[in-house]
Amino acid sequence: RVPRPWGWVTGFFTYETTKSVVVKSWSVGIINRVVQLLIILYFVCYVFYREKAYQVRDSGIQSSVMTKVKGFGYVNNHVMDVADYVAPTQGSAVFCIITKLIVTENQFQGRCPEVESSYKCDSDQDCSKHLGSYLGNGVITGSCVKSSQGNRCEMVGWCPAEVDKLQVKPMMEVENFTIFIKNSIRFPRFNVTRGNFPSSLNKTYIRSCRYDSSHNRHCPIFKVGDVLRYTGQNLSTIGHTGGEIGINIQWLCNLDLSEERCEPHYSFTRLDAVFEKNRVSKGYNFRFAKYYKSENGTDFRTLHKAYAIRFDILVTGLAGKFDPIPTLINIVAAFTSVGLGSILCDLILLNFLTGADQYKARKFEEVFFVLFLYTINITSLSTPSSPSIKPVSNDSGAVSLNLDQQL
Repeated sequence: RVPRPWGWVTGFFTYETTKSVVVKSWSVGIINRVVQLLIILYFVCYVFYREKAYQVRDSGIQSSVMTKVKGFGYVNNHVMDVADYVAPTQGSAVFCIITKLIVTENQFQGRCPEVESSYKCDSDQDCSKHLGSYLGNGVITGSCVKSSQGNRCEMVGWCPAEVDKLQVKPMMEVENFTIFIKNSIRFPRFNVTRGNFPSSLNKTYIRSCRYDSSHNRHCPIFKVGDVLRYTGQNLSTIGHTGGEIGINIQWLCNLDLSEERCEPHYSFTRLDAVFEKNRVSKGYNFRFAKYYKSENGTDFRTLHKAYAIRFDILVTGLAGKFDPIPTLINIVAAFTSVGLGSILCDLILLNFLTGADQYKARKFEEVFFVLFLYTINITSLSTPSSPSIKPVSNDSGAVSLNLDQQL
C-alpha cells in the first residue's frame, strides 16, 4: 500500500489529456444542441445587440446646467416676481421656487418672551431648566415674564419672536411658471459635445413650445404644473409643505450612429417622497432675512420663513463606440460558454443514464508510463529484425458509444 503523503505527491505530478468519446444518443444530443443554441442566442441578442458589448463606454460625462424661471404670482396680497420667489438667483442646477411665506416684520435685538407653548412658566424656576436651549427663537435668560399669551420664559435675540404657525395660502400661480433649462455635455473619451437644444430652435419656437413627453420632447421649457403631474404631485399639497423634485436629463448615446441622434431624455421624480408620511420634518422650508437700519442707527430686520419646491437638475450619461478589444473578448467568452453544453451532458451521462458506468470507463483511463515503456521494450525484443516499416493506423482516437440501445 502506498503511503498517503507519497500518494499525494504522485497524484500531483500527473498529466491529463482529452479523449474523444462519441455518444450516439438522441436525448443527450438534443440537450447538447439546445443548450448551445440558448447560449448563442443569449450572446447574440442580449450581450451584443442589447448591451452592445462590442463597444467601449464612457460614463464620465462632463455637464453644465443653467436655469431660468419666469412667471408672476401673489403672496399675502403682494405681487411676486422671479427676484422674490427664486433662490438662489444665479440660475444654477439646484434652485427653489417659494410657494408660501410667513413674514415677521420689524425685529430688533433685545429681550422678549418666547412664543412656543413649551416655554410656559409660573416662576423663574420653570425657566431655569431651559437655560442653554437652542430649540427656541433665542437664548433663554431663565426669567419668567408676562406676555399676551400668558407667562413665558424670557429670551435674548431678535424680538418680537417669530410665530410660524400662521395659516397662509400658497401661491397657486406657481403651476403656470416655466423653467428654462440649458444643458451642455461632453464625453471626454470620444471628444463629443452636445446640447439639449434642437437644431430647429429659434425665437418663435422658444416662445411657444412647452415640454411634452409625447409630442414635444425636445423643448427645453417646462411648465411647473406639468412637472408636478409627471411626479404624481399637486400644488395644493406640496405648496403648503414644500418638497424636492428631481428633473433627470439622461444622455444615452450610440456613437456608431450619427452624433445628431445623441439626444437627451427627461424624467421626473419626487426625491423626498420617503419623508412624506413622517410626522416631523415634512416637506422643505428655510429662513432668510432682509436687514435695515433705523434713523437712530439701530439695526432691524424682516424675517421670512419660506416654504418652497426645490428643483434638482440631475444629469447622467453613457456613450459607446465600437472597439475591437471588447468585441474580441466577448466573442472568445461566447465560444467558451458554448462548452457549458458539454459539461451539462457529462453530468447527465455520468449520473443519470443507464450506461453511465460504460461511459465513465470509456471517458476516464489511466496510463502508467513505466508499464507503457516496459511493454514497448518487450514487443521490440520479440519482433524479428526486419526493415523499418511504420505501421499505418486508421484509428482517429475517438471511441463511439451507442447508449440509446441501453436505455
